[in-house]
Amino acid sequence: MNMYRKNRLGLSFWVLISVLGVVGCSKKSPDEKIKFSQQGYCMDKHLKSSITLSKAEVLPVQETITLTGEVQSNSDKTVSYVSLVDGVVTETFFSLGDYVRKGQLLANIKSTSINELQDDTETLNSQLSVAKRKLSSVESMYKDGIASQKDLEEARSEVAILQSNISKTRKNLQLYSAQNSSFRIKAPADGYVIQKNISNGTPVTAGGDPLFVISNLDKVWVTVNVYAKNMRNVYVGQPATIKTLAYPEDKFSGKINAISPVFDDDERVLKATIVMDNNNMKLRPGMSADIILPINYQNRNALAVPQKALVFDNNQNYIVVYKGDCHLEIRPVQEVASNENYSYVDGMLKEGEQIISSNVLLVYESLKNQTK
Repeated sequence: MNMYRKNRLGLSFWVLISVLGVVGCSKKSPDEKIKFSQQGYCMDKHLKSSITLSKAEVLPVQETITLTGEVQSNSDKTVSYVSLVDGVVTETFFSLGDYVRKGQLLANIKSTSINELQDDTETLNSQLSVAKRKLSSVESMYKDGIASQKDLEEARSEVAILQSNISKTRKNLQLYSAQNSSFRIKAPADGYVIQKNISNGTPVTAGGDPLFVISNLDKVWVTVNVYAKNMRNVYVGQPATIKTLAYPEDKFSGKINAISPVFDDDERVLKATIVMDNNNMKLRPGMSADIILPINYQNRNALAVPQKALVFDNNQNYIVVYKGDCHLEIRPVQEVASNENYSYVDGMLKEGEQIISSNVLLVYESLKNQTK
């Protein structure tokens, strides 16, 4: 009985030791769980097809800042058209965004001013006919010695004045491209209609607000909002990369051409200007833009990974290292600098190692779930 009890106690002791050993071996430190994938986990084909692999590489450290801005028309090639007469718009032949040629008919304005000019022309022509007959009579009397030299000069002057007034009136009618009682508006230059403020029935005033704006968009301006805290990082000649919401995958290259010396009263920013070639017509006035500027050139190199390769979780950055479909590792890293393309990191990563740089969060969560 005692022997049986002794054996039983001994067996219980070894069972307890074994259980504690198993429990102890199964526990992993938090870091170990995070750093490595569970043995036997493999990416499926669908997940593998959705990822991109990149290599960690040592690059010169260069940081960037991103400022906001807006695409504007080139004021040197922009024409704002203001009406020369009072009247009412009767017809328009263009729409916002149309490309127009110089001299192309754009609108008609019914105007009493045109009627007045036409009436003035008729009156002046009648007066000129009378003045010419008078001059002819004075010339005959001058030859017969009846009229004086003064009379002759006065008659000639009257004819000349009337002819000059008729010429001015005709030039005004030509300027207005007058037809009957309508003022015909023609395009003053080649370009795109970037602003239109008239339609049929719109009353207009001579010298009032612009009826439309035409701009040549071969070159456009990108205005950059430079806040006080960024002033020291922005300078003339600085290379710039422009991105827009309309074309998120495209990057447009330019440089800072000018910086205003005074703050904008409304926005409290300095306005910097970038002159951009716009041959592909992707940059349109009014578009918002992000302007990425390189700053803080550092005379050192660091290990760089694509921005999208980082996963931020629980106040820590991680990357997923790929060594095979069934060999993936999660490693913590510390970001020491960044720009629009790269994050520069320190930590458990070596140059040349492959990392997942797209859809990394899917892989990260899968690995993390496997290690729980």
